[in-house]
Amino acid sequence: MTEYLAGINSPEDLRKLPVSALSGLASEIRSALIACVTQTGGHMGSNLGFVECAIALHYVFNTPEDKLIFDVSHQSYAHKMLTGRKRAYLDSAHYGEFSGFTNPGESEFDIFRAGHTSQAVSLACGMAKARDLLGLRHNVIAVLGDGSLSGGEAFEGLDNAAVVGSNLIVVFNDNEMSIAPNSGGIYDGLAELRRTNGESSNNLFRAMGLDYRYVEAGNDVQALVNVFREVKDIDHPIVVHIHTLKGKGLAWAEEHKEEAHSVHAQSWHAPEGETFQSLTRDLLARKMAADPSVVAVNAGAPGGVGLTPEFRAACGKQFVDVGIAEQHGVAFVSGLARGGAKPVFLVMATFLQRSFDQLIQELGLNRCPATILVFGAGFYDIDATHAGTTDIVTTGNVPGLTCLAPATKEEYLRMLEWSIDQRERPVVIRVPELLISAGSCGFDPERPSAWHVVRKGRQLAILSIGATIDLACQAADLFRERDSVEATVVEALNYSSFDEPLLDQLAKSHDLVVTLEPGILCGGFGEKVARYYGKTHVRVNCYGGKKEFLDRVPADEFLKIYHFTPEDIVRDAEEMARGE
Repeated sequence: MTEYLAGINSPEDLRKLPVSALSGLASEIRSALIACVTQTGGHMGSNLGFVECAIALHYVFNTPEDKLIFDVSHQSYAHKMLTGRKRAYLDSAHYGEFSGFTNPGESEFDIFRAGHTSQAVSLACGMAKARDLLGLRHNVIAVLGDGSLSGGEAFEGLDNAAVVGSNLIVVFNDNEMSIAPNSGGIYDGLAELRRTNGESSNNLFRAMGLDYRYVEAGNDVQALVNVFREVKDIDHPIVVHIHTLKGKGLAWAEEHKEEAHSVHAQSWHAPEGETFQSLTRDLLARKMAADPSVVAVNAGAPGGVGLTPEFRAACGKQFVDVGIAEQHGVAFVSGLARGGAKPVFLVMATFLQRSFDQLIQELGLNRCPATILVFGAGFYDIDATHAGTTDIVTTGNVPGLTCLAPATKEEYLRMLEWSIDQRERPVVIRVPELLISAGSCGFDPERPSAWHVVRKGRQLAILSIGATIDLACQAADLFRERDSVEATVVEALNYSSFDEPLLDQLAKSHDLVVTLEPGILCGGFGEKVARYYGKTHVRVNCYGGKKEFLDRVPADEFLKIYHFTPEDIVRDAEEMARGE
């Protein structure tokens, strides 16, 4: 155990320390974080840079009475260690007990679950207004960082914050990075503020009507304590702009800031050979070399979709990072497409949901021929803040979008090449996680709404989306073994429209249809199939997720919960056949 950290189980314990002990505590926390995250994986760089600020905030402010609201919460680990959860970072036996993000279910010191970005000031404005309406007197502090200022909601929140008219403190952690290097015109102004020690007249925050303080020594806990004491209980909104070092204390993380943003556990091994990410890079590179109008677009998180620094550098002007701004990203590619370019927007499923309005208005309504590649969709053992289970529901229900779900390498490459070159429609492609090479392709560019019959049978048909084709085939094999039933297996390659001729044909020789979708059922693909067959004799059994938030549930558990096993599918069908 450590000299100072051992005795801290809450911020009350922290406040008993003399200020002179805080830098030693910071060293202890930083050492513990490096040891823990190196072993377990997690957000390394941003948390290392925020240690002193987390200490100073809890030292000065009376949390949890004073409300501390984290933005993306990539920088909440030290906060968690100071608020009763240090065992998860000091003893690997307790790893996994707590989320990697803030979570009110864990602690009263966490006000919101936060895993996306740019919302903290908006949340703080609401909490400050509620406090004032109720006649209460406490501080409301919002913490921004890791590129949060590149998202549009941050500006909406700051604009509203300026007229709150009472206590509201915004701590802007400026580590000169987003997840990847910063992209956008705002960052030149921030650099000027750093160069001038906050004295430049080119001050975004003052221009928006906010008071402002600058702290160059953002990793000096004494300096932070001093400034937080000065702004505590302030009677108007203020921004405290602190300059920190991302990855501080770990030489590799300081030098390789992008790679160190989020690191894998020691037990994790990168997949060997081809992946869907490498296939995407290779195809885009070939298309870009042949056609200068092809452009790859990302919203501030290129690593998650496989756009390596080397690939981005090789693309030159044919790669654009719009910042952590998915709404702008979808509108941007809509403008690119309408202007004659061939854009491909690469985005994680959990972040695409932030642009739902733009998917409807700018993309779908205007039928702009852009391509959106959706990564990380479906069920994973992941924090609820980053779940990607709603994309089939959201994209598949937008008029004008053609939504494709390949299962194999061949299908994916043919879909992507066709989508980039066609000029008629916006296309969403759900990128699989595991590389399956079937040696054949069911996708026909001349009939993008057609589905692919993998096996022909009678009585029972299994309709699958994407990689659930494996489960469909396994269930079909089990039906043959147990009930001597030869099931039809179909890949629903397009989940935004129906292959009605095929569905009508199935109804002539099938009594039961099973649908498999890696997403929530409510509003999804299976329900539409059930509605289509509603007036016929065909019964439909839908498999997918409940309308709920899964939070770090292991794969074997949620597959069992949702009956996503061949045995469950066969047993359920047998029970339906018996009328049970």
